[in-house]
Amino acid sequence: MTHEFEIKKEVEVEGSPEQVWDAIATGPGIDSWFMGPHTVDGRLGGRMSLDMGFFQEASTITAWEPGKHLAYESDKGEDGTFHAMEYLIEGREQGSTVLRFVHSGILGDGWGDEFVDQQSKGWDMYLFTMAQYVRYFAGRPGTYVFAQWPEGEKSWPALLDALGVPAGARVGDEVALEPFGITGVVDYVVEHDLHNFLGVRGDDGLYRFHGTNAVGHHLFGDATGQAEKWQAFLNQLAGQTS
Repeated sequence: MTHEFEIKKEVEVEGSPEQVWDAIATGPGIDSWFMGPHTVDGRLGGRMSLDMGFFQEASTITAWEPGKHLAYESDKGEDGTFHAMEYLIEGREQGSTVLRFVHSGILGDGWGDEFVDQQSKGWDMYLFTMAQYVRYFAGRPGTYVFAQWPEGEKSWPALLDALGVPAGARVGDEVALEPFGITGVVDYVVEHDLHNFLGVRGDDGLYRFHGTNAVGHHLFGDATGQAEKWQAFLNQLAGQTS
């Protein structure tokens, strides 16, 4: 049996409405804080697509008011399931912007409160990353770098140890991702059961660790070979913890 769901979020961004629009309504902008790569045909009725190789999704743009309002809806499944995203942008004084976001749709049988809870926590991280992108990297198109933890035993403490990040690291701490020679500042931390997230902001990237499932980084320089390097790192770590 299908059923409806709705997730609402609001985030304040240190940037202009135009910068926020570029982040949410262009392919390079979306890739700089969300999954990727995206392509966007920017117009009412235009198509938006995500192609990660192992996962594809296509949507139709249902609202297109540059700098103000964006909405799109995924193609419906055979059972009528779909996902819809809506963004409302409001400029504030002194150059800041409030972004209101709604993720709604119809879920299929077997998906319920746990899905909505995980999606809600995921959107907290992604929208925070979007705000960080606009604040620190606006105008620098990012490359999305994805690598996934292989099958087998997973350990959040082992991941942190392998990265060289101290247990208990908090927002504002300076850290080094030692295997990659990257230094940065912790900008996001959630440690709660299966919902573990770590974010590190470096000079040329926003590094995002999604529990012990995957890494999804946004790099603002030469990303050649980076996905392969991160996948090799996770493969080696999985072998050590299995």
